[in-house]
Amino acid sequence: MKLMDVANELVAGCRENRELANLDKLYAKDVVSVEAMDMGNGREITGVEGIKGKHAWFDSMYEILSGEISDPFPHGDDRFAVIFEMNAKSKETGKVEVMKEVAIYHVADGKIVREEFFYAGE
Repeated sequence: MKLMDVANELVAGCRENRELANLDKLYAKDVVSVEAMDMGNGREITGVEGIKGKHAWFDSMYEILSGEISDPFPHGDDRFAVIFEMNAKSKETGKVEVMKEVAIYHVADGKIVREEFFYAGE
């Protein structure tokens, strides 16, 4: 897949709740995911299975009330960015949080090989 094919499918998958299916389709098996801050398991995770674990953790902690996902912003032929904005309710406390982050995706050989998240929280 070309960069924009990967980028457009990632965004479409997020908008259509197909994120998990897209992990196997769009990500390299040894992908690296880097969070802006340590949420208790370190900032960096390697591998698709590790990213699936992050999704499971997030889904266990939050209920998404609403959200917006930007179109991709390409950068050269190997990277793109996406802006994620959401209102999420903590399943533990009931508190609604406004979350906004920029994700940078690095692509090689038609697969995402690295993702980096920049978080703008409250």
